[in-house]
Amino acid sequence: MHFAGSRKPLIKFRHCERSIYSFSVPQCCPLCQGDVGSTRIEDAPISISDPFSNGHQEKCAFLLKPTRGTFLRYNGVQRDEAGWEQSLSVPLVQPSMFGLMDQWDAYLEDFSTSPAWLPRRYEEDHHNCSSFALAFINCVLAMEGKEQLDKRAFTEKYVIPRTRLASKYITLYRAVQERGFHVADHPDPVTSPS
Repeated sequence: MHFAGSRKPLIKFRHCERSIYSFSVPQCCPLCQGDVGSTRIEDAPISISDPFSNGHQEKCAFLLKPTRGTFLRYNGVQRDEAGWEQSLSVPLVQPSMFGLMDQWDAYLEDFSTSPAWLPRRYEEDHHNCSSFALAFINCVLAMEGKEQLDKRAFTEKYVIPRTRLASKYITLYRAVQERGFHVADHPDPVTSPS
């Protein structure tokens, strides 16, 4: 998942027996001022995967985004002005499930026409976008003959792994943005969700 935007990519390289993160590979190490060039393949710079994606291009997924601004920048814009171009995507269908993928939009269209989901019935705390998404997911699970999920199970199994990954990425990105680089003594703090 990559967000196709103007944001700088995060780069990780090793020097001084540590992992150093920046937006580009400098000619000299920010710690020792020594030459960063290395002949060891394990020290070669790598790009850190961006956990965000353009929600408009995602299929069969549960999308999350901040109410205001983006994950990497709060700019005080009003609700929905930032769009879904930088979303956290939680895939809901295995790529091999072609039949379900082909029917997804029709299922969603049928489900959304139910009187239960009329806009006037919206309640911020109990009958909202999240409850709509979970009810739809459970409707699809029921049609597929699978066990339904309650809010807690769905959150723990699907949402929390993605938000943890995003949180680590955001923390690292902001540290590099603030200081120009970030140093870690341990392995890469941003890992893929299971």
